[in-house]
Amino acid sequence: MNQHPTLAFIGAGNMARAIIGGLISNGFPAAKIRASSPTIDRLADLKSQGLFVTTDNAEAMSSADIVVLAVKPQMLKAVLQPLAAAAARNKPLFISVAAGITSQSINKWLGGDQAIVRCMPNTPALVKMGANGLFANASVSEAQRSQAVSVLSATGLTLWVEQEEQLHAVTAVSGSAPAYYFLFMEAMIAAAEKQGLSKEVATQLTLQTARGAAEMALQSDVDPAELRRRVTSPKGTTEQAILSFQANHLDRLVEEAMQACAARSVSMAKELGDD
Repeated sequence: MNQHPTLAFIGAGNMARAIIGGLISNGFPAAKIRASSPTIDRLADLKSQGLFVTTDNAEAMSSADIVVLAVKPQMLKAVLQPLAAAAARNKPLFISVAAGITSQSINKWLGGDQAIVRCMPNTPALVKMGANGLFANASVSEAQRSQAVSVLSATGLTLWVEQEEQLHAVTAVSGSAPAYYFLFMEAMIAAAEKQGLSKEVATQLTLQTARGAAEMALQSDVDPAELRRRVTSPKGTTEQAILSFQANHLDRLVEEAMQACAARSVSMAKELGDD
């Protein structure tokens, strides 16, 4: 962003702080960022970084070019409805990181005719290694799409989907997926302990291996399936582990887990939305 827009964060939880921290570390001026939260105590550290902070959401978004909605999904309707008049006056770009709530619901609660980008982030955003799936409604201009990427890329990868329903799949493949990997790490650590390693050694080897495998896959010019084949020697140790995974239908377990995740995303949208 060559000319820094004014950003307002409605909500100052972990995801908002991840984006704010990434922006500031990338050179975005703190003085151009505002944040609101119901309790002023939660904002003290942001104020110390040079942000304008307030407990008044309307004050936070006053004159803002971009408003990041970073409140819990079940709170979003109550937060947005009182802001409809200000939204009609200012017409900022709204970026929502609230899981499950559709752009149609957000637009309705804001009074209609608003430019809205929905983002499905994930928790590695906290260490600037996030993966963000984005969707823009029809009111978002090309310039605003670029602004959204500039803001959200402060936390990691940003990719667009063309249909809002695809965000349910994004939730399954990246939004919720860090927990899948953590679960797999837990299982590996526990198994290594049963084989005689200390928890510390098992943990360090597991985490470094996960990190290395991900980096190899990112840097490689072939897909993960080919990388897996290249390290699976016939009749070797790796092959025995892979054959065990396949015999126990790991692929089916993963597919069913991701389908369950996406289905819950769909049901949350119906439960919490107002389409």
